[in-house]
Amino acid sequence: MTGISLPNDFADLTPFLGWALPTADQRYNRRRTASREELRAFYDAMLPRIEAILTLVDGYPLGALPEELRPLYWLALSLAEVAPHIELYGGAPGVPYAFEETRFVAVHGNQDTALGLPPAAAAA
Repeated sequence: MTGISLPNDFADLTPFLGWALPTADQRYNRRRTASREELRAFYDAMLPRIEAILTLVDGYPLGALPEELRPLYWLALSLAEVAPHIELYGGAPGVPYAFEETRFVAVHGNQDTALGLPPAAAAA
């Protein structure tokens, strides 16, 4: 991806910036269209780094994450999208023995949670 970068301590994850997607819809589509090999490579690169990433981003309240850390946050969310497919579904991009995922249309999933909750959700 162009226009985004990672802090120097996480530069080794630069090849995976294509997974640094701000919305749940984008992460879902990326996972669903990835190959088993792409899922495994991303998972294997991220898993040893996730604790350090979460420790870093956890230092900020929701909605106040500095812009330069957002790609790390998005990578962590992509790992959460991918992990079940590696750990439970044998590396398959889809969910085995289930309805085709594209049959389900997300109502909420196009907002960047790094920016905080939408005003309507925050008021509820």
